[in-house]
Amino acid sequence: MSNSPGGSPSDSASAVASPARTALSGLVGNTPLLHVSEPLAPEGRGFWAKLEGFNPGGIKDRPGLHMVERARARGDLRPGARIIESTSGTLGLGLALAGMVYGHPVTLVTDPGLERSMTRLLTAYGAEVNVVSEPHPTGGWQQARRDRVVQLMERHPGSWCPDQYNNPDNTTAYTPLALELASELGHIDVLVCSVGTGGHSAGVSRVLQHHYPGLKLVGVDTIGSTIFGQPARTRLMRGLGSSIYPRNVAYGNFSEVHWVNPAEAVWTCRQLATSHYATGGWSVGAVALVAGWLARTMPADARIAAIFPDGPQRYLGTVYDDDYCAARGLLDSPPDPEPQVIGRLDEKEVTHWTRCADVVDPLSLADAEEGEGR
Repeated sequence: MSNSPGGSPSDSASAVASPARTALSGLVGNTPLLHVSEPLAPEGRGFWAKLEGFNPGGIKDRPGLHMVERARARGDLRPGARIIESTSGTLGLGLALAGMVYGHPVTLVTDPGLERSMTRLLTAYGAEVNVVSEPHPTGGWQQARRDRVVQLMERHPGSWCPDQYNNPDNTTAYTPLALELASELGHIDVLVCSVGTGGHSAGVSRVLQHHYPGLKLVGVDTIGSTIFGQPARTRLMRGLGSSIYPRNVAYGNFSEVHWVNPAEAVWTCRQLATSHYATGGWSVGAVALVAGWLARTMPADARIAAIFPDGPQRYLGTVYDDDYCAARGLLDSPPDPEPQVIGRLDEKEVTHWTRCADVVDPLSLADAEEGEGR
């Protein structure tokens, strides 16, 4: 999504990042791997967690920099032009970094669910934060944010929107991450990814399935998300899930999908924290729950890689706050040892950890139902 390239002229110095600012982008990538075992998997078993929280802002520093770089190279983003995008937080950090590196003002559209600490951090990094006040009647907060982006772009001629949900650069940004995993692990049998915009699951799996044709991609979503054919509901977990259908989701790459609820993610996040001194937010808890189950149930020699998109810092007032969690019934009990199983994505509405091994584009399910009706 972009306006005409007019407006926002800039001197030639801002067209190229200074050496000092280019050095900032060097902070992104080559994140550590951690082997996670007990208590999520028995002794001698486990999975490898790629700790993307060691990037300055998390995993989305990668697409934030890459989408801006490619848009500048094509001329879609002119020197000094404003970047405007919808975000639930983490991409906002990546775009704030990219704006700093390449000399662009950044406006981030979010909603009241964004943690106050994250709003303050984004502002400290120089971004303008614009908050929508009401959800869209059918598309929820995400569609309300996207509508606000359109309005703001009309006010700022020459501005540019990365459109993370549909921008193919959002997926190719993760090629270095895939190559890091291949180099570090040598062989991978299963890749476990959370799914929001679909960027990192598509980008990493595309490269790894080329290297390892038998690799299984396991997607992890939240209850109340439409991505894999479930009805849209109000969602507590941020960073994964969607109320719209992002076109970057590579449905054909997935072997199965799991849905996880907030209490299950909280329990797993806290188990990771007390056992491995490495944890994160909602996505990390959900991914670790599923990766731990795979490590328990697959052959002992299976090599499982899981991507942890961020660290715990922004979740100190939610996932790691006893009062917050108790008020929402998130501390009641640990997850079941096994997920429930459904045979079709829309077989029933799921409310806790559930697995489906038949993954298709949910829009094709709707088309099939319309065809049957005719």
